[in-house]
Amino acid sequence: MVLFLSSGLFCLLMAAVGIQQTPSINDLHAECLGNVIRLSVAPLFEEVDAVFNDTQIINLTPGLATQCGFSFKFDPMGNAMFFASLQNCFSQNMDDKMFSLVMQFRLPGNHMTEDPVYRVGKTCSYTPWTSREILCDRNYMEVSVRRTLPDIQTVPEQPTGGPKARSANFRRGAEAVASGYKMTAVVFSPSKKVMNVDEVQRKGYAIANTPTRLVLRSPHNAEETYLQNVAGVPMRVLSTSTFFEQKWLVTRVDATAVCPTPEAVVFTPEVITWYMPKHIDPLFSSDAFTMLEVYMGIDAKRLDTEEMAARNYSVLVTEAHIIVEIPVGAVGGYFKSHIQDDQYFVTYTIEPMLELLWIEEVAHEDTSYKVLFPITTPPMARPPQVRNYTPLDTVPEQAVFVLELGTFNLDVELLNITFPTMVLTVAECNARGFNVQEQRSPDNTLKTFRMEVPFSDPVVVKERRAEQGVTTFTLQLIYGLVVFPEYAPFSHSAVVDAVLLDIVPPSVTGNCDQENFHITVDYRNQDPFFVVLVGKRLLNHELAQQYLTEGDADFTITLPFSSPDAVFESVHSSSVRSRLDVALLNPYNNMTIKYFSLACSFLKTLTECFSNGTMTALAVKVESAPGLNPGQLTLSDPACGPTYSDDRFAYFHFTVNSCGTTRKFINNVMLYENEISLPDELEVKLNATVSSEEEYQLKVSCYYVANTTRTLAFLTRPRDHEPFVETGTGRLMVRMRLAQDASYNTFHQEEDYPVVRYLRQPLHFEVELTTSSDPKVALVLDHCWATLNEDRDSRPRWNLIINGCENPEDPYRVVFHPVVADARVHFPPHVKRFEVYMFSFVDDAGEPSGQVFVHCDVGICDASSPSGGPCSGQCVNQDNPKRGRSCVMLFRPWQTITELIASLPLNRSTTCQRPL
Repeated sequence: MVLFLSSGLFCLLMAAVGIQQTPSINDLHAECLGNVIRLSVAPLFEEVDAVFNDTQIINLTPGLATQCGFSFKFDPMGNAMFFASLQNCFSQNMDDKMFSLVMQFRLPGNHMTEDPVYRVGKTCSYTPWTSREILCDRNYMEVSVRRTLPDIQTVPEQPTGGPKARSANFRRGAEAVASGYKMTAVVFSPSKKVMNVDEVQRKGYAIANTPTRLVLRSPHNAEETYLQNVAGVPMRVLSTSTFFEQKWLVTRVDATAVCPTPEAVVFTPEVITWYMPKHIDPLFSSDAFTMLEVYMGIDAKRLDTEEMAARNYSVLVTEAHIIVEIPVGAVGGYFKSHIQDDQYFVTYTIEPMLELLWIEEVAHEDTSYKVLFPITTPPMARPPQVRNYTPLDTVPEQAVFVLELGTFNLDVELLNITFPTMVLTVAECNARGFNVQEQRSPDNTLKTFRMEVPFSDPVVVKERRAEQGVTTFTLQLIYGLVVFPEYAPFSHSAVVDAVLLDIVPPSVTGNCDQENFHITVDYRNQDPFFVVLVGKRLLNHELAQQYLTEGDADFTITLPFSSPDAVFESVHSSSVRSRLDVALLNPYNNMTIKYFSLACSFLKTLTECFSNGTMTALAVKVESAPGLNPGQLTLSDPACGPTYSDDRFAYFHFTVNSCGTTRKFINNVMLYENEISLPDELEVKLNATVSSEEEYQLKVSCYYVANTTRTLAFLTRPRDHEPFVETGTGRLMVRMRLAQDASYNTFHQEEDYPVVRYLRQPLHFEVELTTSSDPKVALVLDHCWATLNEDRDSRPRWNLIINGCENPEDPYRVVFHPVVADARVHFPPHVKRFEVYMFSFVDDAGEPSGQVFVHCDVGICDASSPSGGPCSGQCVNQDNPKRGRSCVMLFRPWQTITELIASLPLNRSTTCQRPL
């Protein structure tokens, strides 16, 4: 078979019997697919040669392939598929039940070795045959009918070599004589042209008898075929009558083949639609028929319903047509690149198959109809594009052009790139630092070419525009590409440019006073183009209001040494060494433009000694112990923990004769010493978790003079009020209820509990003094808290109200509501109302608990009592904003810092860490 491809001549080697053992390879695979044998061959971009028998080489030319029942195809990657009719010229036919075919491929070797030959054979069974079998392949049409002649035996002529041997091989059975019958003539309709068997063979047709059937094969465009419009679809028709003669008798066998033409397909950019007539008129003797089977497949292989759905194929059977729809680009086909006038086009090719089986009710004859129908879309223009992803937010020394060329099929390769002063191959581009890469799509069907060219490379043209304060960078290039396997060259040119501000990097300086860091950023009369990272937080609107002071061409950040944005490096008896890190970042790629670190020692008294024999000490979490929890620190006695602690500090208050404090005398001085550290078991656990963790130990001490005299002075003043006591007896009752809404008009009853609420849904509580009518008596909420069960002292516990005020650590703080007199409330001081947002405790796994119990401690006060203490009044904060989302402070060239801060929003909702 001669294939006129750019990759060379591809020939098939075949033999029916007697083939000697040859090497085998794993990429030859044959399958039996009904009345077709399919052979898949791995990529073969080589010339190959072939033989058909043991003794001589016979090239399978396109004409011979059509006459003998073979076809082939290549995809763009060089993978080949061969299709052979079971009744091809070279199959060994065993009673029309078993068909054996042996194929050999000879690939060219080098001048030192013989060409290697690879062999593959396949035996297929095919029963039962229908009355008529029609096969439409890409280059031929074949019809096989059940022969009704009585007992014809095949007596073939034996080939003797040369062209006659090949011809005789095709005529096998054509002049068979048995029981007095001999094939004498073939009549083609509608022309009524009569040919003898030899003339039929010379015209490129194939005709043969098998043990039970007559086989006729014709090219699609043969002279004796004709076009007929069938249900609006142009079809190619071959209609024949073959005559067999005996001495006094003549018998006729009719055979007709009808195949679709390319005009049966309609294209849109998205869908291929193939129309096949349901009633193929030239094949039917009447309109009475039953369609028994309809199958669709790809490359001669049937697909089941699930696989068709996965590929988005569809087959619709209507009254007049069988309609096949295939999305352009669907699995089973492939795209191919084409070049026309240096322009890039693509086509999509797929080879669907239809298998039909019907029976005619009058003649009671069944027909098997198979179409292998290659479809290629018209060329679709796909002009490549150069996408410019160059970041324009950096200084020229760091800037690069980032270009992406695409999109192409996989059969396109980038060979070289032409710049104004040179032509570089891909390898030379990469050696120069341009980082040329081929990138594939996720489904591995498309590719693009990505390249990075630094602005500093000589191929980039630079133009300074001093009056505008900018520099223009221009890159001109021509991509040289090629389509395989045709080696069809084409090119694509592009010009890209970028304009960058002549930016001078800012300077950062700093100093410390007794309490604060002072960091000054000077951006040197340039518009700021960066964001500021203070410690580990971006300088947002809220932080800028606290810490930022703006100048004409600079700004200063003033931060306390104890700010959470600073870190403590070390702690001494009278000082703390603290460090503040500041970074200026590119807001688009987070690259660091400038980094500055300032560390200072601040004089601070961490230990205080009092004359009444008490000591206080402040422990500070240092950078070298990042895993330390200050709340777990203790004095020498592990039972003495901090009076107060958070994530950075622990405060201790104790007497000198407690908590393991030691005493010793030095001359006239008493020295009291203690040590703050982690308990031994926690220290071991912490060091096992963080291998670099240092041991935390802080010694505290107080000095007292043993023998000394102190002078004490005091003053007196008259008291403001005479002592008083409330007279009378009785019981005061207090009740707490949950209102159904913010009106506090209706309340949940005892049988309503437990009350179900969604997280962050408001709960409206009212606490009321119920048995007093004294207007001078006032009710004050002292503490309110929530627990997991009814035990008010149980853990865990979440404080809602502390010392009469909302918990400052709660991101959703309690809201106190005023109480006014109405028909139900006669004494507003006897009633307190507050609002809590519904929450839930969470366990170690982060799962919320099922219920929450709320408890309150209240105080009963006399309005005439002295000011101060718990009866001084209830905290009321009606304006209690929730925390806002961080607003990143982004300096842009068109805003001053003051304008920017003024434009940022002040309040946004956010999610805070707390019980749910």
